[in-house]
Amino acid sequence: MICRTLRMRRILLDIITDMKVSLALLWLLASITPVFAADSIIIERPYARASAPGQMIGSGFMTIAHQGSSEDRLVSATTPIAREVQIHTMNMDGGVMRMRPVEGGLAIPAGGRVVLQPGGLHLMFVEISAPLVAGTVFPVTLRFAKAGEIKVEFNVEARPIK
Repeated sequence: MICRTLRMRRILLDIITDMKVSLALLWLLASITPVFAADSIIIERPYARASAPGQMIGSGFMTIAHQGSSEDRLVSATTPIAREVQIHTMNMDGGVMRMRPVEGGLAIPAGGRVVLQPGGLHLMFVEISAPLVAGTVFPVTLRFAKAGEIKVEFNVEARPIK
């Protein structure tokens, strides 16, 4: 009987320890996945890719989630690290990759998500003041037609090795 009680106590302690480790991992994961929100707009994982020395442009990516009941639009963005920020789309045209500004802002559907990612929609940081270095962070202010301004921090990540 005593052995069984000790065994049960040890099992319970192991379960509690495992739960503490799981909670710590969840907290760590939440702390490294930046989320910024205002009104009904949520910005998830804003990041930019590191730039090469001498490169005068940079690209920014994120997911924009909209929990509102009517469409909103990302109409502009600014950052102190670039002269201008443009909202771009990228597509293939006869085997040639073409980037073009999104006219009139980027529609964010009610209850929907828009993903800005390499090879598609993205923010273009024009005439950056210094190279974007992996491991650094810089501020960007996003302006929405309805939600207003949202200040976010973009993490600079190393370019993937091909």
